[in-house]
Amino acid sequence: MMLHERRSKIIQMISTDRMVKVSELCELFNVSIETIRRDLEYLEKNGYLSRVYGGAIIKSAYGLEPEYSSREVKHLPEKTAIGERAAELIKDGDTIAIDVGTTTLEFAKALSEKKGITVLTNAIPVAIALSDNKDIRVIMLGGDVRGGECSTSGFLAEKSMDMFNVDKAIIGIGGITADEGITDYHIEEANLRRHIIDRAENVIGLADFSKFGVIAMNRICGVERVTTIVTDNKASQKIVSDIRNKGVNIIIADINNK
Repeated sequence: MMLHERRSKIIQMISTDRMVKVSELCELFNVSIETIRRDLEYLEKNGYLSRVYGGAIIKSAYGLEPEYSSREVKHLPEKTAIGERAAELIKDGDTIAIDVGTTTLEFAKALSEKKGITVLTNAIPVAIALSDNKDIRVIMLGGDVRGGECSTSGFLAEKSMDMFNVDKAIIGIGGITADEGITDYHIEEANLRRHIIDRAENVIGLADFSKFGVIAMNRICGVERVTTIVTDNKASQKIVSDIRNKGVNIIIADINNK
């Protein structure tokens, strides 16, 4: 295979799978590690990818998280389907924690038929969405309010969360890979998310297809700490397979009717 053909194939692979590994590329193309590293260096300089330890990820995987208002309408059919499917995992009488996120908000909206559940949340939109439901008790975690994100975080929120035990934690995901685990962009929200996970018997992560192969700045936990991930059928099949191989239950939500 010619040099340009190999590099074109790498671009195609990373566009589909959102990440590639040096070891797999060496085996696929039957070339040395040094050759693949030169390929990835060239492709990074030309804006096709970002190199990480052991491989590369799609270029858009790093960077700042868009504002909440712009994320709220992006991939909405997928988020709605994910939220509704995840709500099926909640039983009447459960105590759950819901953190901030546009997909976790869709999950909260899907809880309208549940009875006798208690919800702890740091997400103001989630609290508002549930506030009129007499069958759901909402406990708002105090703390510093993050402008634009409509959430609380910081020392007070963390200490509040540490007072409770929950049956299930519903977490938003900024990025997910099998090797790097669950990552997110905002350091204080990431810290609170770790506290939420620590207090939960089961952890349910919600992530549409765009979060797979993304590595954000703050590592929350390895994928093994998550009980179930709910996503949509556009998620990278390779990454889904890699995560399943680590023992994580992955549910694919049906978006055909969304």
